[in-house]
Amino acid sequence: MTILYAQLADQIEQLINDGVYQEGERLPGVRVLSRQFGVSISTVLQAHQTLESRGYLEARERSGYFARLPRKDTPVPTMQKPRVRPAPVTARDMALDLCSVELKQMVAFGPAVPHADFLPLRQIQQATIWAARQGMATLDYAFPGKEVFRRQIAQRMTSLGVVTTPEDIVATNGAQEAIILALRAVTQPGDIVAVESPSFPGILQALEVVGLRALEIPTHPLEGLSLEGLELALAQWPIKACVVVPNHSNPLGVRMPDDKKKRLVTLLDDAGVVLIEDDIYGDLPHEGERPRPAKSFDSSGNVIYCSSFSKTISPGLRLGWIVPGKYFNEVSQQKYFSNLATASIPQLAVAHFLEQGGYDRYLRTARQRYREATERMRAAIGREFPEGTAVSRPMGGFVVWVQLPDRVSGTRVFHRAREVGINVAPGRMFSTTNKYEDYVRINCANPWSERIDKAIRQLGILVSEEQEVQGATSDSPDGVNHDMAAAGS
Repeated sequence: MTILYAQLADQIEQLINDGVYQEGERLPGVRVLSRQFGVSISTVLQAHQTLESRGYLEARERSGYFARLPRKDTPVPTMQKPRVRPAPVTARDMALDLCSVELKQMVAFGPAVPHADFLPLRQIQQATIWAARQGMATLDYAFPGKEVFRRQIAQRMTSLGVVTTPEDIVATNGAQEAIILALRAVTQPGDIVAVESPSFPGILQALEVVGLRALEIPTHPLEGLSLEGLELALAQWPIKACVVVPNHSNPLGVRMPDDKKKRLVTLLDDAGVVLIEDDIYGDLPHEGERPRPAKSFDSSGNVIYCSSFSKTISPGLRLGWIVPGKYFNEVSQQKYFSNLATASIPQLAVAHFLEQGGYDRYLRTARQRYREATERMRAAIGREFPEGTAVSRPMGGFVVWVQLPDRVSGTRVFHRAREVGINVAPGRMFSTTNKYEDYVRINCANPWSERIDKAIRQLGILVSEEQEVQGATSDSPDGVNHDMAAAGS
C-alpha cells in the first residue's frame, strides 16, 4: 500500500508536470494544501520533502515552496574496461590529502561519512553512558570480542541466512581492519587480489598495507561485478582472493542480484579463491527488504564476511566484525598479534543498543532519509551540471558516482572546488591505474540547505568552465591540451 504522503507527492508532481503550477511559481501554503487535499499538515510537509528529493520543489527561506521542473533523468555512467593486468597499489597519498582538509570549514562532499544529523547520536550516547557503568566488564581485554556483542551479531547474521554462533565472530576496529585481517590471513605480499572497478579506496589502501597487487575487474553500474570478466581473469592469473562489495558498493551504489551472488560464491569456491565480502552498506537499502549477503550462499566456509557500524551508527566508534569461515584460526591470530582486542565500551554500548531494539527503529527512518538525500542530490546534479553528465542510480548507501562530460578532469575539479570551500572525491582514487580521471564521487548524506544547494551550483559552474577549456584546447592547432600539460608539470 502506498503511503499517504507519497500519494500526495505524486498528485502535486502531476500538477506541476501538467502546468497547473508553473516553474518558479509559489505553491499554496501548507495549511491551504492540507484543507484542499483533506490531509494533515505533517502529511503535506512529508510530501514536500519527497518532492524536494525528486527535484520538483525548491524551499526558499521565509518564502515557501516553489515549483521546479527537474531536468530529464541523467544517464548512468558507462561500464569501463580497465586494463586486466595486476598493478601495485599506491592509493595512500591522495586519500590522506582528501581527509586532511579542515572539513568543518568545507562542504563535505568528499569523504563517505554521513553528517551527524543522519546518525542516532542521542541513542548511542545513552548506550555509551550505560556501558561505561558496567564495572570490570569495561576494563578487560575482550578477545576475540565481548560475548554479548558477538551474540547480538550472530542473531542478526542468522536472520540474514548466515547461520552463525558467537564463537564464529571476531570483533574488529571497523570494517577496514576486518578486510586487512582477512587479506593477511589468506595471502602473502606480492599476491594478486581481484577487486571491483571502480573500487572503494579503503579496499585499495588495505591491499597496499599488506603489499598485494590489485587486478581490476569491470563492474556494471546496475548489476555489479562482471562475472564473465572475473572468470576470464581467473583463467589467466593466479588470483589468491577477491574483495567484493555485493550490496550497495562504493562508489556506484549497485546491488548484485541474488543469483549473481550465488554464482560468484560458486565460481570462486570452485577456483579455490577466497571471497572477502565487505557488507558495510548492506543495512542501508533505499527500498524493500535488507538484501542477503553473499555469505548466505556459502556452504564451504570459503567466504570471509566483513562489516561494521561506521556508516549507520557512528564512524568514531570504530566497531566492526568479521566472520572468517574456515579461516577463523588464521584471522584470530592476525587480530591477536596486531592489537590484541577491540575496545570493550563500544562493544557493550552497541550490543545494548541492538538488544533494546533501537537500531532497527533507527534504520526504518534512516533508509528513507538516505534514499531521499540521494534522489535530491541526483536531481540537483541533473539541473546544475552540463549536458553529457552521467550519475549512478544507487540502490542503497549515500554516495553517487558522477561521470563528467567531454572527459573533464575530476582531479582538476577536485582542486578547483577546494579553492572555493568544497570537498569532492576525485575519480582517480578509485583505481590503481588512473582509469577514472573524468569522474568524481559525491557524498549525499548532508542535510539539504542553501549552502549545499549553492555548492552544487558552484560545482556545476566549475565543470562547465572545465568543459569549455577542454573544448578550446582540443581545438588548438597542435591538438595539445596545454592547460592539462601545465597542471601536470
